[in-house]
Amino acid sequence: MKATLKTLAVCAALAVTGVTQAQDIKIANIVELSGPGTTAGTLFKNGTELAIKEINAAGGILGKKISYTTEDTQTNPGVAKGLTQKAVDNDVFAIFGPVYSGSIMVSMAESKRGETPNFTGGEAAAITAQGNPYVFRTAFGQSVSFPKLAKFINSKAKTLAIVYVNNDFGKGGRDTLTKLLEGTSTKIVADISTDAGQVDFSAAVLKAKQTDADAIFVYTNEEESARALREFRKQGVKKMLIGETTLTGQKVIELAGESANGALAHVGLTVDAPAFKAFGAKYKAEYKSESDHNGIKGYTGMYVLKAAIEKAGKIDRKAAAAAIRNSCFSAKQHPGILMDVCFDDKGDLDRESFLIEVKGGQPVINATLPPLTAKK
Repeated sequence: MKATLKTLAVCAALAVTGVTQAQDIKIANIVELSGPGTTAGTLFKNGTELAIKEINAAGGILGKKISYTTEDTQTNPGVAKGLTQKAVDNDVFAIFGPVYSGSIMVSMAESKRGETPNFTGGEAAAITAQGNPYVFRTAFGQSVSFPKLAKFINSKAKTLAIVYVNNDFGKGGRDTLTKLLEGTSTKIVADISTDAGQVDFSAAVLKAKQTDADAIFVYTNEEESARALREFRKQGVKKMLIGETTLTGQKVIELAGESANGALAHVGLTVDAPAFKAFGAKYKAEYKSESDHNGIKGYTGMYVLKAAIEKAGKIDRKAAAAAIRNSCFSAKQHPGILMDVCFDDKGDLDRESFLIEVKGGQPVINATLPPLTAKK
């Protein structure tokens, strides 16, 4: 009897081991599906899931399929932290999200605790300044995008008014641009704060209008950007309106309508760029709607993780994270990343980017800019 029990115990142990070895690579999507970040979080999630579907159909990663769960942060940093803790405790391999800077700033302490790779769409400069070896951007941080933007503003405006959203994302951009323009030919003549989720932009726009600045820099989240653009046009502002990706995203253009025409932006990701057109078509076929930069962030982030695991040669979280830092990945070798990309030791990425202008309700690429670190 004892021998039989012992045999059963050994068989059970082997069976458990076999299940563990056969387990999928578990991914947790922790994104904004409600609240002010709904647009960004939903598209980011969709992009990630589209990549997972493709990778699984092609055989997975090193023979392993990917499984995933999706949780709603409600655009609340506290909820994001709790969901990240839950994902880490459930031993997920990697976490995608949150997208909002304020949420990832709070939640990434949990992914660091679990030594779990964490891909974020957040752009605040402070995210990668914390020394977290497991956090990676899926788009430019402000330390990479804003030097390109500042150079463009220098060439176009002697005076500038800044309208920004008073959260980690907006303050980070405002602070970065202000520092970059110090001592240059462009003088900042107005510094106008707005609130996350703000509906009425009449006062903020009037302040910017009264400065008579050559150009107005608008740095708010997508829904607020659309409201701001409508108000600028309503008040008859003819000045150059320039921003980053969140000023001219697809959702912004849809919500702002004709008011978006003429808006200028430096963007790292756009489905109108040749490298991303095929993705845009696949996304539309899958979700019956247009993607913006957030969809590309999720999609390419998942393929970067795949490339990192393949580079490491094993299904290991720490090895995958180490394989990304100070590394470059080519689209020729890893087509899913769509564009050649390099990561530094902080988790910031660098690649080509674009200057676009909205014309006739469509973003039109005016110029392609080289990576910030490209040799001249």
